[in-house]
Amino acid sequence: MPQLHNYKLFISHAWKYNDAYKRMVKFLDEANHFSYWNYSVPEHNPVDANNRVKLAEELRQQIRPTEIVVILGGMYVSHSDWIQFEIDYAKYLNKPILGIRPWNAQRMPQAIQDTADEIVGWNTSSIVEAIRRLS
Repeated sequence: MPQLHNYKLFISHAWKYNDAYKRMVKFLDEANHFSYWNYSVPEHNPVDANNRVKLAEELRQQIRPTEIVVILGGMYVSHSDWIQFEIDYAKYLNKPILGIRPWNAQRMPQAIQDTADEIVGWNTSSIVEAIRRLS
């Protein structure tokens, strides 16, 4: 059997709203024939969010080596300067952006609609297929 490609992902999130992030990681971990590296900051080792300069540089270092940036589309995105920073930096680096439509929601934040290369729903196979297409 050929070796799986390890997709290099940055999964955008806000620790204040981390249930969706945890669900995304679980989906990806349980996906068949899919392997990835998560370059996002782990909850157990957070960056000092009070130091804006340090946090901005940490986010750049996490996004730089990735193949794709995954943005979880909750309405909190509209109110998060940091998630907008991640979107802007990903675009600056010409990284593809995959938007994930919020679970059981009709609305998608405009920032994601305007910048995502593709938007899919909360479905493991749709997410994995989109990652493969965009990477």
